Order: sequence, then structure tokens, then C-alpha cells
Amino acid sequence: MKRVLVVLLAGAVLAGALLTSAELPGHRHEARAAAHDGIHKIRHVVIIMQENRSFDSYFGTYPGADGIPGLAGNPGTVPCVPNPRQHDCMRPYHDASDRNAGGPHGHGSAMADISRGAMDGFIAQAELGRTNYCKAHFDDPRCSYMPTAPDVMGYHDWREIPNYWDYASNFVLQDHMFESDSSWSMPEHLYLVSGWSAKCTRQADPMSCHSAPQDPGSPPGEPQNTTGATPDYAWTDLTYLLHHYGVSWRYYVDKGTQPDCADNAMFCAPVPQNSNTPGIWNPLPWFDTVRQDGQLQDIVPLQSFFTDLARGNLPAVSWIAPGDKVSEHPPALVSDGQSYVTGLINSIMRSSAWDSTAIFLCWDDWGGFYDHVKPPVVDDQGYGLRVPALVISPYARRGYIDHQVLSQDAYLKFIEDDFLHGQRIDPRTDGRPDPRPDVRENARILGNLASDFDFSQKPRPPLLLPLHPPFS
Repeated sequence: MKRVLVVLLAGAVLAGALLTSAELPGHRHEARAAAHDGIHKIRHVVIIMQENRSFDSYFGTYPGADGIPGLAGNPGTVPCVPNPRQHDCMRPYHDASDRNAGGPHGHGSAMADISRGAMDGFIAQAELGRTNYCKAHFDDPRCSYMPTAPDVMGYHDWREIPNYWDYASNFVLQDHMFESDSSWSMPEHLYLVSGWSAKCTRQADPMSCHSAPQDPGSPPGEPQNTTGATPDYAWTDLTYLLHHYGVSWRYYVDKGTQPDCADNAMFCAPVPQNSNTPGIWNPLPWFDTVRQDGQLQDIVPLQSFFTDLARGNLPAVSWIAPGDKVSEHPPALVSDGQSYVTGLINSIMRSSAWDSTAIFLCWDDWGGFYDHVKPPVVDDQGYGLRVPALVISPYARRGYIDHQVLSQDAYLKFIEDDFLHGQRIDPRTDGRPDPRPDVRENARILGNLASDFDFSQKPRPPLLLPLHPPFS
């Protein structure tokens, strides 16, 4: 416990020094130029995507971050969010529970939670998630697991998630990372691989696709899929460009079940998940481009990730999707998710790929948990609420808190700048038209992940952490 606090405080002091130096006249331009010059030292990008946590629920009391007002030295008064059932309000509180419930996290819930910038709809939404529909559909993101005792105002800190806080104090914590889509996991994972969430009305016809922040073509068996039809994602995804430029990629899928049906107490049939079953967290098999390019074989079991590391065959771009039990998606245990992530990162750090790898660790959506920062608006679909995000790399700045406005679109932008000469998933220039309303990687408000690196430094040694640190 003392070790974590000492490291954290040292990291916070150093983060402040870094931020101050970055604001010196002329330094910002020089740092940006150096970052762009060195980006090709990164030969492997690994995106580890976890599930359903807001920034404040994990890092709301992290020193130096834009955390919960009135706590951990943050300016302002501790907010009190209305609780309609009790006719009072609830303030953020430290939650030592390993298992959480969260709240509704569909598009409508996001708009209600944000509440025109008041950020005060979280408890009301959690309690609304108890309708008759939800009694039969606990697996629907518009519903709540525990509507009569919501825990959406709870937050964790170094006592429950010491490894995540250690990564923050030794590498980079991003405190203005917003989910790309203002909704739940399915559309968010579509954004993660393609920069858009859409629904297509004609098979294999990109021009029939239209924006869908809540209900893109969903997997059979999901509540959003009322017809049982298999979706077809006809618009362009990143693998189309990776294949065109000869850049290797793999999408690693942990075996298990999709999260919302993982717990027998939720009264819904489990939906199997593995590399051969397209689904909420494994959408690439339904993209026309993946099938047309003959790259279905690059969607593989998680065990292949460890094999690829051991053989020195890690691809240039990797996505890693969890199974339900290690996802941190309620009701999965926080401790199980942290152990799983630590195992992935330790494996990378022990491999020959470490010296040339950037790990982007993020959570796909806010899961109904409280966050106090109003998201910026870039278009009709986003941004969504703030989520935790970390950059871990031998070239990552040490103890740096990145205050840039970011979304998970920044991952696409970094990959395109590193491996594709800056080519975007842009229907005007990528050789494959689709009707997406904007090119998210080019949004003026979007920061650049290259700023989180110091490519002039000698690659830093690994930081191997225990798989099972003490919990609370």
C-alpha cells in the first residue's frame, strides 16, 4: 500500500513537471515534431479494450487528473446527483466492492446522463432500468442490473486497482478520452475498427449504410436484433487499408460468453463468444472487406496472441477482446479484469516485441457510471462519455497526464500515421466509397497520441506487476 502511494505521488509530481515544460514557448512545436519523427519506432500497436467504466469511476481521485470536483484536491464542490426515488441526492463515494452493477448505457441513457451538460442523470437512469421490459432483458444495455440499489456513484482507487494506478504513475494517463459513440459496446466496437457505426439496408452495398448510434446491425440473439438476421457491415473498416498496404493485423478474441448474459442471476441465455463466433466484441467477421480480402483467418483465439509473442510474430496491429469473466463489464469482478490485463501486459513486456510496442489500454463505454465532464460534440453520434485510458510503451512519457481531447478514433489516427503514411478511412481518398458523414480521424478537436511519447529517450525497461495484487 505504501509502495503504491509513494510511486503515485512521485508520478504526480513528475506529471506536473512534464505538463509545465510542455507549455513553455516553442517547446510544444518541437515536442510535436520530434514525436512525429519518431513514431515509426513503434512497430506494434496493441489495443486492449476492456468494458464499461467511466473515467471518474477508476481515476476520479487520481492526483493531477481532471477528477471528481471537491475530492483529491480537485477544485469545486463535491457534486450531489439527484436520486428521484429517495427525493434527495447522492454524492460520489469510495466503493470497495469487487463486483459492480453499473447502469443503463444505451444512446438514450447517455443523453439522459449528460443531461445537457449538467451530468446529473446517472441515478435516475439506473432506477429507470427496472421496467417490465428489463425484467426479461437484463442483457439489454438500456437496462440495469440493480435498479433498486444503484452503485453508479461509486468510485475505485489505488486500493482496488493498484496495477492500473501503477501504470498511470509510470506511463501515460489520458484524462479526456471519450468513447467514440455515445452508446453501448456494439456501436463502440464498430468505431474501434472502422471509425463509424452504421446499419446497412442492402447486402454488400456500402451506399445503403446510414449512421446508427444505438442499433447497428446486431448479432442474432441480441435484444436489438428483432428479426434474427445476420448483419452485414458493408462500409469500409481499417483492415481494408491495412491489407492494401501490406500491414499485418490480428484480432484476438478471448473465449467465453458475451458479458450481459454471463451471470445466471441475470435470467438470460449465455451467448457464446470465441474467434469463430461474430458478436458484440467481435464484429470484424461481418465486414464485407474482411471476407473479400480473405482475412477471416486473422481473427483468432487469444491463445494465439501468446504464441505470436513467443515466436516473435506479433503483427503490426492487434486488437484484444476479453471474455465476459475478465471484461470488467458488470457483473464481472474488477480484480479478475485487472489480473487478466496485467497478464497481457506482462507477456508483452517479457517478449522481444516490447522495445517497439505501444499498448493502448481503454474501456469501451462508461457503463452507466458517474462522470462529471461534459463530452464535446463532434457529430450526431459522439462523442460519448469519458472512459479510462492509458498508454504503456518503452517510449511513453513517464508519469504524464495527457489533457488533450481524445476519442478512441485517435487509435485509428495513430495507426494510420505510423503504418499507412497518414491515409485515412476517407471515402474521398481510400478507394472505397461509403456515405459516412465525416472522417473522425480528421476532427479538429481530436488530439494526437504521438504527444504521449518521447521518442528521443532510450527504450525503458519493463514494469512487471503482480497478477493478483491485494484488493482493498
